[in-house]
Order: sequence, then structure tokens, then C-alpha cells
Amino acid sequence: MKIKVDEKLAEAAVLGGAFFGGGGGGDSKLGLKHAKLAIELGDVVIVDVDSVPKDKYIATASMVGAPAAKERYLLPVHEIRSTELFMDVAEVPLGGLISSENGGYSTINGWIQSAVLEVPIVDAPADGRAHPTGVMGAIGLHRIPDYISIQTAVGGNKERGKYVEVIAKGSLERAAKMIREAAVQAGGLVAVTRNPVTPEYVKENAAVGAISQAIEVGRIIQENMSDVDQMVEKIIGYLGGGKVIDRGEVEQVTLETRGGFDIGKVIVKGSNDTKYEITFWNEFMTLEDSEGRRYGTFPDLITMINLQTGLPLTSAEVKQGNEVLLLVIPKEYIILGAGVKDPEILKQVEEIIGKKIV
Repeated sequence: MKIKVDEKLAEAAVLGGAFFGGGGGGDSKLGLKHAKLAIELGDVVIVDVDSVPKDKYIATASMVGAPAAKERYLLPVHEIRSTELFMDVAEVPLGGLISSENGGYSTINGWIQSAVLEVPIVDAPADGRAHPTGVMGAIGLHRIPDYISIQTAVGGNKERGKYVEVIAKGSLERAAKMIREAAVQAGGLVAVTRNPVTPEYVKENAAVGAISQAIEVGRIIQENMSDVDQMVEKIIGYLGGGKVIDRGEVEQVTLETRGGFDIGKVIVKGSNDTKYEITFWNEFMTLEDSEGRRYGTFPDLITMINLQTGLPLTSAEVKQGNEVLLLVIPKEYIILGAGVKDPEILKQVEEIIGKKIV
């Protein structure tokens, strides 16, 4: 497989990515802007993992930080610089880039670098849905005790004294924490390139085919945006499973940015005065009603569709008064990477949101 991205496909990738963001995955407006910029800068080519020569390596491109952070400042040049810095320090032949996850921005992670540096995008993101931590997007490398992670991060406004370039080498968890701190110092967000692995490792541990899945969902959204019910029905049919929980109005949003993450909850008043609580840690983590019934638990995909626009909302975008549709796609119908399948990693979620996950 070898696909040259055009503007219509770029829009489908961003829209489908936003759906798989599950409350996270970045700003889809910026995602579309940067996707279009990428195809103006050069050719963005998506290939399957089998197309990458076995003697080359694949690295992960991502954004790390809190989407709602007030001083976040990230430019396309930061993304390019992050990958250039990585190529300098990793000293391995780079044959492809994968995104860390699907999301309104993150599906197009690496596209600008791909266009400028002529490195193809591989249809095997670290995860087929968005997730909060670097370890979750590390395709199971945390299970290799002596693995030394290489990560480069760039971001921040030079005029405000926030600009950072960071090279981190070390255990996966320690390196990820250093990168998260770099995001804090940069004002909330950094572009990251990390963790060179072989194509064979990607094939066994990443979410192979998840970019194609996002593009197909994006095409459904493109064609049915004016009829949310029909759109959702077609998406559920394409994925093979899922359930509309209810429609309602957002009554309350509680959000705090802490340690480089957005953490909080959303209260939605649904039909028959049923109240729903959605907790989030960047992404929506749990969906329960006021009687304690649980409808979805990360890594299930909990999606909130804005009924005015027909578009998925992120936790950073949700506002009081939004009319929304609540939808859950069980994890069995999403292509997931190894990083979100480990119960020990998922336990971290419980500590943050105070709800049982595993």
C-alpha cells in the first residue's frame, strides 16, 4: 500500500481521528490546518508497515501536553526540529514515522516532518485511539526491562522565554516523565519524536491499519455530518459495534491542568432527567449515570458528539450548554496498541480519576 495524501483524504483523516480521540487527541481545526500545510510543503505518503525496509527503523511522532494549557505554543517548525534532533541523536536509518495515536490532531502527527524530510508515514500508529500518557503510546516497550528510550521534545515561545529543546535518554517511564516536564516548562505542549524500533516490532505491537480505519470513519462523517443519527449508525455499522447512550445538555464542566494534563469531569443532563458523569484525563475515561451504572471504561472509546456541528468534542472544548450525543464503542471494535492493553498501565488511570478501571 502506498497512498499520496490529498486535501479530501487529509480532511477525512482529521475528522475520523477526532472521533477516535475520545475526548483527547488534539485540536481538529489545527489538525486540518497543519495537514493542509503538510501537503503544500511536499508529498505526504502513507505506506503499510511491510513497505518499510527491514534494515531501517520506525520512530513515533507525537504531541505531549495539556490541550487546555493557556500558554501552549507549538509551531510546525518545532515538529520538524524535533525529528531532525532525533535523527541526529538516535543514529539509526529512519524508514518511517508513526503517530502516537489517533486524534483530531494526532492522526496527522509526523505529516509535516514526512513532507519536509521525505520520510513516509506508516499506517500503524502506536494506538488506534487517543490516550493520556507516553507509556500508553510506547507500543509495549515498557515490558522490555533494559530498553533505553530516546526522546526529543521541542516547543514553547522564544519571546516569552518558554522555548525548550530536550533530549532524554533512559528508561521508558523516566524519559516520558522528563518529556512531560518539558511540556510544562514550554507552556503546556511540545512536539516529540521517540523510540526507534524495527518494522517487525511495529507489526507485532502497534495498531496496524488504524490510520486507514480513521480515514474510513472520516469519510462517513464527511458524507453524513448534517444527520448525526445516520452518521453514528453508519460508523457503528462500519466498526461492527457500539451504542448510543443518550442525548443531553452539558450542565457542568470541571477542568484543571495539572502536571501537564487536563483532568476533570463533565456532567450531562440526558433524557428523563438522567444525569451522566464523564471523567477525563485528557481523554474521556469513564461514563456513568447518577445511579452508578457504568457504560464505558477506557480504553473503550467514549465519544461526545456536538449536535449543532456533528463533530466530536474534546475535553478541552466541552462547554456548559452544549447539546451532545453520548456514544460508546467497546474496545473490542477499535484497533489498539500494546500500550493500552496492560492492566498495570491502566491502573495509573485509577490513581488520577479516583474510579475503578481494571
